[in-house]
Amino acid sequence: MAESTLTRSDGSPLRVLVVDDEINIAELVSMALRFEGWEVQAAHTGTDAVNTARQFGPDAVVLDMMLPDFDGMEVLRRLRAIDTDLPVVFLTAKDAVEDRVAGLTAGGDDYVTKPFSLEEVVARLRGLMRRAGAYRTQTSAVLTVGDLVLDEDSHEVFRGEDAITLTATEFELLRYLMRNPRRVLSKAQILDRVWNYDFGGQANVVELYISYLRKKIDVGRDPMIHTLRGSGYVLKPAVS
Repeated sequence: MAESTLTRSDGSPLRVLVVDDEINIAELVSMALRFEGWEVQAAHTGTDAVNTARQFGPDAVVLDMMLPDFDGMEVLRRLRAIDTDLPVVFLTAKDAVEDRVAGLTAGGDDYVTKPFSLEEVVARLRGLMRRAGAYRTQTSAVLTVGDLVLDEDSHEVFRGEDAITLTATEFELLRYLMRNPRRVLSKAQILDRVWNYDFGGQANVVELYISYLRKKIDVGRDPMIHTLRGSGYVLKPAVS
């Protein structure tokens, strides 16, 4: 089956605003949402969140409860003045029942307590936006970058006319690279998406599997997988 993607009614990508004063968290959440094919903007204060929402017109908001200028409740109040039906998922380090009740009573649609998994945030947003009227479109199950082709349904991979046999992990790594062509992906991003590890600590496994992929994809051919030292890896069409 081709992957089902949620879109706006005109077929354009859904827009999500991520609001968190911890820049690393905002970046990781934004990365996971972009992986879903959505447009994402981030803000790190309540003031920035409200201003960005006015310009960006988000379809949903991921909102940290604790911000440096004013709290998530006040941000929510101002956002709802712009769009009364805007779906909002609160993020908070507080896990007390009264805080959850307060967030939902204030008009938040859902609540995720830190630490959280990126998959949980994405799942909550997908559910909220489906209920809010986002549309399903079918995206192709075949990814193509240059002469490299990956079929997500059959798990077949070809470089030109040559069939390439990959292990399950190699396949997931290549799929992630091919879904983000020409984009530099850090080891931390790859770990989180392919291995579901928390940020940091196991970067050597990424290097190992990149080397496995290179032996199968690039050896004897113009290379497609490139290392940017200190930044990560990028997959792009070969330059003959």
